[in-house]
Amino acid sequence: MKFPTVLLIVTLYATAATQAQDAPALATPGFHHLHLNSTNPEAAIDFYMKNFLSTSKVTFAGQPALKAGRVYVLFTKVSSAPPLKPQSAFWHFGWHVTDERAAQKHYQDIGTKLLPLYTGNDTGDGDGSVWINSDTWPGGGGPGGALGRTKTQIAEAKEKNIQPTHAPAGFAYIGGPDGAMIEYQGNMPAERFNHVHMYQDDPFCAQLWYQKHLNVRAGGRGPTYTEANCKVEPGTEKSWPALEKDGMYRVPGAGVAFDANAGSTPADSVTMQWYVRQDDKPLAPTRGQMMDHVGLSVTDLDAWVSKLKAENVKFLQQMYRVGDYRAVMIEGPSREAIELMEVK
Repeated sequence: MKFPTVLLIVTLYATAATQAQDAPALATPGFHHLHLNSTNPEAAIDFYMKNFLSTSKVTFAGQPALKAGRVYVLFTKVSSAPPLKPQSAFWHFGWHVTDERAAQKHYQDIGTKLLPLYTGNDTGDGDGSVWINSDTWPGGGGPGGALGRTKTQIAEAKEKNIQPTHAPAGFAYIGGPDGAMIEYQGNMPAERFNHVHMYQDDPFCAQLWYQKHLNVRAGGRGPTYTEANCKVEPGTEKSWPALEKDGMYRVPGAGVAFDANAGSTPADSVTMQWYVRQDDKPLAPTRGQMMDHVGLSVTDLDAWVSKLKAENVKFLQQMYRVGDYRAVMIEGPSREAIELMEVK
């Protein structure tokens, strides 16, 4: 008498599994916001508006916010300077600008702090630096290393008399409120918020995590990996130019790309790019640091919660409200906080 019951259960299980496999994948979330902790959000917003003229001050969920195209920068007011250390998965964030050199002059004219890119030049006191990367040797190529040169490649550039291109375009950095580092890249078709740059314990495994759990497309350079081989040994050579005098590890590197919310186009995409962490210290949680979390927009939060719980994704906060919006907070592969907000 038990055989038909067991058969029925197996049949129902198989049917449910088939239906789950046939269910359409949830649409990739949009990149909604970057959330910062700040001792003075009003002054921070004023800073970004003066430096990036396409931005505007708005109100979001009852709080002052910055609007950058289709993306928001949101703030939580804190009583003391938000920590920047120990290093978390978040490193810096940045804008596209239409004219790199004109942007640099604008920042200098209004008194914004320019952050030097150290060149790794051993001559003199070792403090050789430039403001824009194209004013030092061009990248040396190689896997993940196109943006910089190792010591060996710098020596090669000197030997072959390779000169900086001094191209109008490039990448550079300014210092912002609360210790923020902001990258500006040009020359691009329009000024817009375009990326959050990060560190990950295992960059290619992190890329797979975002693809699997958030249905996002890959946005990095290099070969395709699987969960079986995504743990790649970090490169052993640092390269320059870099924000640190002793250079940085750029291998391995990966990333993902999100469209900037509903109605946007790939040209409006926001990338989350990352390099391997720079030392052997575990990356700290992002909550409470200056760069607190990123926010992604979804249209069916209940469906996303069901999917992520079924995949054993860690939830930092269960359902809560941000103004009129429902939201949850999950944790990414290197302890980065990710808010999913229902925006219909």
